[in-house]
Amino acid sequence: MTIFCTVDDKSIPLYRVMWVASTPHFCGAEDCEREGQYEIRLEQGESVWAKTQERDDMLHALESWQGGLGSQEEEWDH
Repeated sequence: MTIFCTVDDKSIPLYRVMWVASTPHFCGAEDCEREGQYEIRLEQGESVWAKTQERDDMLHALESWQGGLGSQEEEWDH
């Protein structure tokens, strides 16, 4: 298991990820180069932009790194 995930040719340390967008970027600006990509927000206000597969890979890596998803019963016990 590695603590890095590759997004747009960058090795991103998983511990720097604050959140991952669930919908693709759309601002409607004519010159926008990020339309259809997913924002992955990092600490200190930085972001990287991911294609769908890179976003899915990041989510999978984060779940694995944190021990995976627990059962629904575990969630309701708390």
